[in-house]
Amino acid sequence: MRNWLIGLLAALALPAWAAHGLGMGYEPKYPASFKHFDYVYPDAPKGGHLTLSASGSFDKLNPFTLKGTPPAGMGYSSNGFVFSEYGLVFDSLMTPSEDEPFSSYGLLAEDVLVAPDQMSVTFRLNPKARFSDNTPVLAQDVKHSFDTLMSQQAGPTFRSYWSDIKAAVVVDDHRIRFEFKRRNSELHMIIGQLPVFSRAWGRGKAFDQNVDEPPVASGPYVIDKVNLGKSISYRRRPDYWAADLPVRKGMFNFDEVSYQYFRDRLGEEESMKVGALDALEEGSITAWIRRYKGRRFDSGEIVKAEIAHRRFTGMQGLVVNLRQPRFADIRVRQALALAFDFDWLNQHLFYGRRARTFSYFQNSDDLMAKPELGSDEQALIARLVHKQAYLKIVQGALPRPAETGNTAEGLRSNLIAAQALLKEAGWSYGDGALRDGGGTPFVIEIDIVDRSSEPVLAPYARNLSKLGISLQSRLRDASLMKKKLDDFDFDMAIQILGGSSSPGNELYDDLGSKSAAEKGSQNISGISDPVIDELIEIIVASPDRTSLATAVRLLDRLLLHQHYVVPMYYGKQYYIVHKRNLRRPKAELPQRLLAGSALLTTWWMDPATMSARD
Repeated sequence: MRNWLIGLLAALALPAWAAHGLGMGYEPKYPASFKHFDYVYPDAPKGGHLTLSASGSFDKLNPFTLKGTPPAGMGYSSNGFVFSEYGLVFDSLMTPSEDEPFSSYGLLAEDVLVAPDQMSVTFRLNPKARFSDNTPVLAQDVKHSFDTLMSQQAGPTFRSYWSDIKAAVVVDDHRIRFEFKRRNSELHMIIGQLPVFSRAWGRGKAFDQNVDEPPVASGPYVIDKVNLGKSISYRRRPDYWAADLPVRKGMFNFDEVSYQYFRDRLGEEESMKVGALDALEEGSITAWIRRYKGRRFDSGEIVKAEIAHRRFTGMQGLVVNLRQPRFADIRVRQALALAFDFDWLNQHLFYGRRARTFSYFQNSDDLMAKPELGSDEQALIARLVHKQAYLKIVQGALPRPAETGNTAEGLRSNLIAAQALLKEAGWSYGDGALRDGGGTPFVIEIDIVDRSSEPVLAPYARNLSKLGISLQSRLRDASLMKKKLDDFDFDMAIQILGGSSSPGNELYDDLGSKSAAEKGSQNISGISDPVIDELIEIIVASPDRTSLATAVRLLDRLLLHQHYVVPMYYGKQYYIVHKRNLRRPKAELPQRLLAGSALLTTWWMDPATMSARD
């Protein structure tokens, strides 16, 4: 009776304007009374063992430190958040809905209270929340998690992402307040993405030395078995505290999830075809059409699913290291882009199933730069401190990726234009190679982690060779390649930039000048431009979706005019091959959710087909 009375009094003391969820500049879709997200099957049965694959290897169980490679399934990378992938181990204060641009609902936090002056936000923790060791999740653990991730012992992305947070203050055991250095329109929401772990994890060991101890966290799974570098399995917690919350209803349905590691993609593919894996997302259209065949496919034992999507895909492209003087010249970057023949690739390798990327915010109608400036964009330009610098850069029509029409003449015209640009930049052909003024040949090295990129890079290398440029691809171990990118020790790399449905503070790490010098940041290309920095500040401070979209379109236009990236392409659908005993919701895949994440979180196994092991 006493506990009930205390709970009632606490509820009555809660300010009337505390919220169960937040939307970025709009009213969130789901009311406080909602039962589950629309894109899940709330009555999905629990059980079964899901076996998936991963490439390369892993050498640690702490995903938040810079050095090393964490295992698949954690949901976070050493370079920072992977917001589009759900983690199995860590819960956060709030969790997103995937069918809205940017909305978050209470998970560890029952509700959230934004201060009237917007200079702080307070989260009230769910008293039912428990870590995997059955200890309660307290505000002291939240503060510990935040302070640890903001320290030098964690990767730099966190410090960049939450740089405007002054302090985490424990109000009492179940309330924590984050105080801001300045107003930031999305800070109250992105701090809700904080992954929370127990103060007991590591038992006092320095965080960056806590490598192989399984996390003590509050998520739906715990690490069960580990064969370092080769395999890992996660066991679903039967006592998962949030299993019946609306934000978790119908999700995380497998009793066990395991990942088998392979050195190359072919090993994953063959394991799927012989039934050793339960599902695999295929990225190669050639493989999908030509190699996924055989008796198991004919009998229906293995199913090929093509899942259409409307996802914001961002800019997948070939980025160069701007820290190298040869790539600092915009004419060189333009020439490299002219040699990339997407039209040929789409016909000969992709069966017409790829689409060209034109924007850093591809597939977002309101965020992509338009051919002509709108009146709202012109008004914003007039207010820029760096107005003249911006206008100087964006002169002329909005750049579009080079096209060839899949004709020899089209490619030849592009290469002639590229040759002229390289000559203007001081490069000349001699002794079988393109050389700079000192006689050094133009050689570009690009590292890849598997051979699936080779069919794309080979024709590009052939086109570059006609200009006298040598493109050399090298197969690298994933951990070595990660270290080279962290240290900015590369010439060219394949990267995805942008793509958020609600861009904001992550842009500091992706494109900000400060991150260009911060090893381990996402700004691997080294973009450092005060005009971009100013636009990022405007985006972060935008009070609503309309003003945010205006600033993002200007940023997109600026980035395109700078030719930082050789634009590549994106897929118009996901390709998932899986065993027939797996089921998925009938609802359309929501715009923000990746197919691989949906498989992990919203699919389930037909109970009638579970084996004795399951």
